[in-house]
Amino acid sequence: ERRNVAATWAWLMVLFFTPIGGFIIYAIFGQRLSYRKMYKMNERTQALLAQEIYNQRAVFKHQGVLFRDPAMDQYKNLIYMNLMSSSAVFSQNNQLDIFIDGTEKFEALIQSIQSAKHSIHLLYYIVRDDDIGNRLVDELAAKAREGVEVRFLYDQIGSYRLPADFFQRLIEAGGKVAVFLPSNFPYLHVRVNYRNHRKLVIIDGIEGYIGGINVGDEYLGKDPKFGYWRDTHLRVVGQAVYQMQALFLMDWNLASDEHVESEEAYYPLNADFDGSIGIQIVSSGPNEPIEHIRNNYVKMIHAARDYIYIQTPYFIPDESVLTALKIAVMSGVDVRLMIPGTPDHKMVYWASYSYLGELLELGMKCYLYDKGFLHAKTITVDGHISSVGTANFDIRSFRLNLEVNAVMYDKGTAERLRSLFENDLHHCRELTYKAYRSRPRREKLRESLIRLLSPIL
Repeated sequence: ERRNVAATWAWLMVLFFTPIGGFIIYAIFGQRLSYRKMYKMNERTQALLAQEIYNQRAVFKHQGVLFRDPAMDQYKNLIYMNLMSSSAVFSQNNQLDIFIDGTEKFEALIQSIQSAKHSIHLLYYIVRDDDIGNRLVDELAAKAREGVEVRFLYDQIGSYRLPADFFQRLIEAGGKVAVFLPSNFPYLHVRVNYRNHRKLVIIDGIEGYIGGINVGDEYLGKDPKFGYWRDTHLRVVGQAVYQMQALFLMDWNLASDEHVESEEAYYPLNADFDGSIGIQIVSSGPNEPIEHIRNNYVKMIHAARDYIYIQTPYFIPDESVLTALKIAVMSGVDVRLMIPGTPDHKMVYWASYSYLGELLELGMKCYLYDKGFLHAKTITVDGHISSVGTANFDIRSFRLNLEVNAVMYDKGTAERLRSLFENDLHHCRELTYKAYRSRPRREKLRESLIRLLSPIL
């Protein structure tokens, strides 16, 4: 296999130091998905998407795009790259709301569910058997009894604690539930390392939720270990939701025995959207040879002239992202990174620290969030473009997980995210290069050793 060289050496280290155990670990976690297409899109959806991409490509190449905000013309190459590589159709008739904690997100989501007329589609990496998990299922069961189509897809590894009968009341009410890549022995499955990390909800094909918040009480700040949970999630109304719907249905058809056709009710093409925000829905996963979300991050970083603000719980960049950030810092761009002050996964946190020194030395600013746990996955650039979604700034999100981000071309959204970042600074302490250098030697050694394994964490 022609793997990434760093990942190859990381696995060779594991195999060398623990030959028998390492082989078992590799057999479970190391095997790659084939680059064959996992998804089978039905002919109607494929034809509609292909036609839309063809039309937009022609506009970009020959006619030029009429941007509602002329300032976005400078990002047409970014839009074109996402369109051609990730089939991310560009639309400019969207509205959106930004949520920064689970309480406000779930209150809005439940209101949307209660207003649903035709279909409710949900995809979550983590689902908990707790207060918010049970409340959500109760609301969905009530809508299913009304005749609304309800489909709930969840990841088996992320939701490993979920009781087998958790969704029984929803199923009895007429709803449908599927598990992504299910197995009787999930941690011994050859695809255990490939997780569906997406969080999507689509209501009636016109309203969508996307971001970092899963289904669990900890996302409402009820975890005694972390307390307040700082996240970022979006509610989108507009044509961008069609792409979210298509992505959900492809995941659903792969995971379930049901094959859902692309009925017009799932894509209400005659819907009257009056928004003005430009959005692309960019997805990526291990089933494809191109790391679309990673490439989108790199392109956004290279486009920066003034500032780059990043929030991520895990920072393990590959060489391309690390180099792009270094170039930005050395070019005078104000690069600021915010990560949690308290880790939830220590090995990943140690690996993250190992990358900070190179950037801090060049002049990047790093902030440690101490109010609770920072789980937001956002980047905003120059007050023009931004991204919110499920992908962290780490190699796992780039190569191993199925992820999805909303990329927004809108000044108001970018400035709102910048303002939220700056408000979060009041709950942070800055990690200076001097403080970084003065860490105990044992911490430096530990972080350096863990960094060798970072390509496979």
